[in-house]
Amino acid sequence: MHLMILILAVGVAWLLRALVPALSLESEFSWQKSLFFFVFPPVLLLMTALAVVSMGYQGMMFGLKASWLSYSLAIAFLLWSLGLGLYRLWQATRSIQQIRHYTKGFIQNQSTRILDTPFPYSAQIGLWNPELVISQGLLESLDDEHLQAVLAHENAHYYYRDTFWFFCLGWLRQMSFWLPQTEQLWQELLFMREVRADKKAAQQVDPLLLAESLMLVAKNMQEIPIFPNFEAICAAFNHQDNRLISRINYLIEPPDTLLIENNFLNWVLLALAFLPLILIPLHY
Repeated sequence: MHLMILILAVGVAWLLRALVPALSLESEFSWQKSLFFFVFPPVLLLMTALAVVSMGYQGMMFGLKASWLSYSLAIAFLLWSLGLGLYRLWQATRSIQQIRHYTKGFIQNQSTRILDTPFPYSAQIGLWNPELVISQGLLESLDDEHLQAVLAHENAHYYYRDTFWFFCLGWLRQMSFWLPQTEQLWQELLFMREVRADKKAAQQVDPLLLAESLMLVAKNMQEIPIFPNFEAICAAFNHQDNRLISRINYLIEPPDTLLIENNFLNWVLLALAFLPLILIPLHY
């Protein structure tokens, strides 16, 4: 019976992801929709595996015996997922230690790590309390007004704790790489993260200044510094998403379907992924 539950969970997760292209995400821009289809399948698999391990390999469920096979598959999946999470955490710790070697200064009264490189670059790097990192090249490329717009964007990432939440989402991405449309949904969420930060920043600075800042950074950027260990905990202003024009258009003329805030219904739907846990009392 436990094996049937595992197979059913994999089937549901696969089917949900397979439906993503038919839903035309780009035609109805929605943070909630992308987040649900990205998060629900791997969390469902995790909760199902956790339920099977909790029930053990002995006993009965609905008149069918438990087996070593289902128990072994579930515990292997949980251990593999835990290993991925611990490895990402180790990478994050190394990255945080690395940026602490950068020169610390104050830009417009804001504590900043200054990166000695000519490439225009700014990012929040860390987990729950990230640090702002700005390159010397960006400071030389922008005047005070445009720099203030960039800082407003980075502060929006800090406000939403994007580095922490996308560290967690990145773990789910690695864990569910084999499911359909994982990369498509990941890129959608990265793009929406930047649009959400742009929208928040536009409440404090002129949206045109922010749009101009995006254009100036793109124009002066000949090469982006590569920080392979930073990807998991980095929310960068000049993220390589190949959708710069879309971001600028959303700043100038925000569409009516720009749904980028979480709501209560979204959390209720995601909570359904925990339903496999209610099966545990049915095992005897």
